[in-house]
Amino acid sequence: MSLQHLKCVFGQLNFHVGDWDGNADKIIEATKESFSQQQAQLIIFPELALCAYPPEDLLLRSSLKNRVDVCLERIKSATVLQDIYIILGFPEFIEGRLFNSACVLYRGKVLGTYQKQCLPNYQVFDEKRYFHEGKESKVFDIAGIPIAINICEDIWFEAPARVAKEKGAALIININASPYHLGKQKQRQQMLALRSKSLQMPVIYGHCVGAQDELVFDGGSMIYDKQGELVFEAPRFQTGLFAFEICFDNKTVQATVLATQKTLPAMNDLEEVRQALVLGLRDYVQKNGFKGVVLGLSGGIDSALTLALAVEALGKDKVEAVMMPFRYTSQMSLEDAQQQAASLGVHYQVIPIEKIYSSFLESLAHEFAGRALDKTEENLQARCRGVILMALSNKKGSLVLTTGNKSEMAVGYSTLYGDMAGGFDVLKDVAKTLVFDLAHHINKSMEREIIPQRVIDRPPSAELAPGQTDEASLGSYAILDQILSLYIEQDESAEAIIAKGFDREQVYKVLRMVDINEYKRRQAPIGTRITERGFGKDRRYPITNAWKIGD
Repeated sequence: MSLQHLKCVFGQLNFHVGDWDGNADKIIEATKESFSQQQAQLIIFPELALCAYPPEDLLLRSSLKNRVDVCLERIKSATVLQDIYIILGFPEFIEGRLFNSACVLYRGKVLGTYQKQCLPNYQVFDEKRYFHEGKESKVFDIAGIPIAINICEDIWFEAPARVAKEKGAALIININASPYHLGKQKQRQQMLALRSKSLQMPVIYGHCVGAQDELVFDGGSMIYDKQGELVFEAPRFQTGLFAFEICFDNKTVQATVLATQKTLPAMNDLEEVRQALVLGLRDYVQKNGFKGVVLGLSGGIDSALTLALAVEALGKDKVEAVMMPFRYTSQMSLEDAQQQAASLGVHYQVIPIEKIYSSFLESLAHEFAGRALDKTEENLQARCRGVILMALSNKKGSLVLTTGNKSEMAVGYSTLYGDMAGGFDVLKDVAKTLVFDLAHHINKSMEREIIPQRVIDRPPSAELAPGQTDEASLGSYAILDQILSLYIEQDESAEAIIAKGFDREQVYKVLRMVDINEYKRRQAPIGTRITERGFGKDRRYPITNAWKIGD
């Protein structure tokens, strides 16, 4: 019996959209390190690693082909002396048409390319806007082993891999840039177990780590054997070069996979979300060149959680918290904000808004004469705070973090140019009930009160009027979040939600608030996506429409 062994490495790295030279440098460095330090014969990079994913309309730029060609030549030239195969995702032009492709490089030559066959065009994906579909499953001879390569969505359908097996493939290498949402890794695992078992061949699933605008890529590259069993899973949310070995039997044309690193225990849901939010914020700040972040620390749970995540993502020296009290701000809020800022060691200051607010009212006195107090004065408080934070941002080069959660964004419980003024909303896709769960989780995992317990326990309030509480305006968050999830994430109609046992009047009230506040969400900052239906790329509703809520 003749056996061959192929030492391989996952290049589970963090690539930067549009950073052609930087991405090429990472590919070259990882290839050389894998060859020299791990004696690897094959390194696997993610989908579209050369330009990073998703490049969106950068793919329409006239200079694209030249940039691809130049960077591929750099990589080929830099790795010509390394006896190592490279699988690399890149945008490929064939007869003037653009494909989402993977190439096999070896000693400075392209041995062949594969074009992605199944192009996703749903939720956050728009691949048919840019790419043509590949038509052929291909098998490559890599160190004498017949290996099929396909790309991301291809593995979710059996046909591409099945055809490759019929052509003699002994295993599948699937390269990915698969956006994260809560529960996505479990979905991938179920699919890969089914696919490898039905094909009776191993499947190697290579992924990336990082964030691009609202999308997060969570790593966790995996290997499944032909029995559908998970052999190895790389760490989630961590970059690295992760080694494994393929043992190939020429007689049986089967491959087995031997992982050299221990598979880590699965993360629980709260830790998953925490890591996604931290990575999403860190990459947005660093990749866009901000010096740090600044946020309003109100003494409430949303800003408290945002501050804790910001410090974890960036370090205390790059985070500034500002308390901006008004006549309705409670002593409890002042004490809790100061306590958390001191506990985390961030730069903290108090800037009262009373004089600013009074100056605005004085300037508007003629226009407001004879009119009763209403939401206008409440919103003016929020807008005073927004102006202060944006001024600090301009002067110091820091990104303003807004602190609204998904429940508030859904129903419009926020102020345009006030608490919505900023560049990034860490909690934009985090429901209010999940905010509480995350606060408890962070305190428990850190074994101290990162978020003061009194902040978690007190009734949420914007403190824009005496005695005001959020739930007095919105109802129970526990019920509200269930209704919102059914409507936003599952596209249930009003009547379908009512049939599940929810109060008719409340359902129609909530859905009405969601629908009429689309104009606000269009003007809101982006934030990390953690659900299957976040506001932004996922949910694209017209602002102007006459659709009836009950339909």
